[in-house]
Amino acid sequence: MRLLSTLEMNNPTWLCFSWSLLILAVIHVTVGEMYTSLLNVKQAISVERKLIDYLRVYIDHEFERLEDIKRFYAKVSDLHTEVYKGPATAMANPLVSFTLIKRLHSEWLNVVYSNEALENAQALRSSYEKEEANLPKLEDLQGAAKGLMRLQDVYALQVASLVRGCFQRVTKGKPIDIYLPAVSVSLSGDDCFLVGKVAYEQEDYYHSVQWLEESVRLFRGTGGEWSPENEGTLADALDHLAFSHFKTGNISYAISLSQELLNHDPMNGRVLQNIEKYEKLLGTSPPIPIRGDGLRRPSSNYLGTRDTYERLCQTQGSQQPMLFENPRLFCDYFTNGNPGLLLLPVRREVLSLRPYVVLYHSFITDTEAEDIKRTAQPGLKRSVVAAGEKQATAEYRISKSAWLKGSAHSTVGKLDQRISMLTGLNVKHPYGEYLQVVNYGIGGHYEPHFDHATSPSSPVFKLKTGNRVATFMIYLSSVEAGGCTAFIYANFSVPVMEKAAIFWWNLHRNGQGDADTLHAGCPVLIGDKWVANKWIHEHGQEFQHRCSLNPEV
Repeated sequence: MRLLSTLEMNNPTWLCFSWSLLILAVIHVTVGEMYTSLLNVKQAISVERKLIDYLRVYIDHEFERLEDIKRFYAKVSDLHTEVYKGPATAMANPLVSFTLIKRLHSEWLNVVYSNEALENAQALRSSYEKEEANLPKLEDLQGAAKGLMRLQDVYALQVASLVRGCFQRVTKGKPIDIYLPAVSVSLSGDDCFLVGKVAYEQEDYYHSVQWLEESVRLFRGTGGEWSPENEGTLADALDHLAFSHFKTGNISYAISLSQELLNHDPMNGRVLQNIEKYEKLLGTSPPIPIRGDGLRRPSSNYLGTRDTYERLCQTQGSQQPMLFENPRLFCDYFTNGNPGLLLLPVRREVLSLRPYVVLYHSFITDTEAEDIKRTAQPGLKRSVVAAGEKQATAEYRISKSAWLKGSAHSTVGKLDQRISMLTGLNVKHPYGEYLQVVNYGIGGHYEPHFDHATSPSSPVFKLKTGNRVATFMIYLSSVEAGGCTAFIYANFSVPVMEKAAIFWWNLHRNGQGDADTLHAGCPVLIGDKWVANKWIHEHGQEFQHRCSLNPEV
């Protein structure tokens, strides 16, 4: 053990030691994007494995330090038990007296003011800081929480079931499992508190009430006992929940929760003032109206098709018409009159006529899909949407994407050739955009949108090859649940089908956008969704897809 210097002994900051010293580091505020790609979330596992190793080393060192202290304690205790029974006799021995004085002057000092605990903690902290750049940021935590709330909303999931690690919705008054995950984990009171807090800070009391109710329930179940890794406590959860209920108009319950909070923090003046305010509101005659909407989900100003969108996501393709219901929909082996497909035609399934949507089964092989994903990984960046003449990230699109030129990998060129054979279109750049590879994140989605440009200032026109006439989307992976492609106005959705591809026309033959192609990527409930998009433009198709003044042709 190292003896502290006089400066260190006189500085009280050196004498403080807490768990926070072990787990906290100075975190630089940067934009977090880990939550937008499940690939990055998976990579975080290796980072935590390193942290586990660092913590194991710390525990070993602390164990050795405590063993030294226990040894010193045993030595001194034995002296008082065996040697100092008769103080006068013992002190007559100059050696005994010397060791007592020396021990009280320096040994106790070295033990009490040892830097070893601080040094062990600092070593752990330094190791933690080495991995800091690879750790999730605050935005990642908030984005992951928003992803859970998005899944809750779109799939009508019960918060109580999510907390237990289940995915259930209430149907006809009974909870129904919509998916049984192979691997599950239950959430803690602190987990629920953080989700509720994210909603609370956005003044979204519909979600904050539900998640904070679960947080309070779980914290109560532990007797309000605090764990060192937690950010929140029972008092914190009660505080946020009481105000959330007040904002939704449930004043009586807000008072009850605030009074419970005072049991944990009796001198909290703010809470006392809140109770006084709430009681006055309840006692006013006639009652003062509270601007609370009750526990109702916030409306969406920008998503007017929300109900249809969510219904299509929940049905996961089950609403598609059967062949006997519409004989004009069919399946066949398709060659498109191309010699390259004569020996190995593609299984085609016509899903819709308005808009014209086709599914090509087994379009890509497992090896090709892995080649594309592996090649795209280094270039993955947060997906953007058109924002006037520029592009920007948006909450309604949560994913990462990369663009692959034909030279990036031989498989890219093969896919371009295969797409051209099936569609009969010219897909070479700039008549076709580079292949866009997309990996979705936690609750990853893309709310209803058009692929074609709807504004003359759109970045789509930067290629100077006209608008996007068609979309060819390849499913590079499967998912366990969610992630459908929903066509809003056409009223059907297509489930993710690994190795399949889906094709549709974005424009009528007169060049006008087809409103029926409004579509969305439903949130991924369980799974790692990868797709590749090939957008084909108008120019270069003059002899492959002729124009017409009649949009119906």
